[in-house]
Amino acid sequence: MSVSNGDKAPEFTLVGTGGTTYSLASYRGQAVVLVFYPGDDTPVCTKQLNSYNNDLAQFEQVGAQVLAISAQDVASHNKFSDKHGFQFPLLADPDKAVAGLYGTLGPLGFPRRSVFVIDAQGMIRYVHRAIAGLTYRPVSELVEAVRNARGA
Repeated sequence: MSVSNGDKAPEFTLVGTGGTTYSLASYRGQAVVLVFYPGDDTPVCTKQLNSYNNDLAQFEQVGAQVLAISAQDVASHNKFSDKHGFQFPLLADPDKAVAGLYGTLGPLGFPRRSVFVIDAQGMIRYVHRAIAGLTYRPVSELVEAVRNARGA
């Protein structure tokens, strides 16, 4: 299964940093920037999440919550988050079930760097799935996608 722009975002509930449980449904009424990243403490992922964290105020200005998901467990996420001071939750998807719902698994089940913008009504308004995953979407592009989602 693979979701596309204009589809209803698949619901999920996952445990994240701090042992807190997060559900997509609990963010209804605000935009969500849903980031799927391959792995904790890897070079590109670290650069990507630090970029989003450093510019978190831009996401907040447009009323968007950043949620980041990867297959590592909560202990790994806690260590990674504590090391870099991330101010948004990292969610554990060890069986890659949520990654599968969003169509972010590549060949052999490896996760692809992907980003979705979900509007306040739970509809997907932006989709980017990287082929190689060596780059990531800039904050400015994602903030613009959130703005566009409000007008959709």
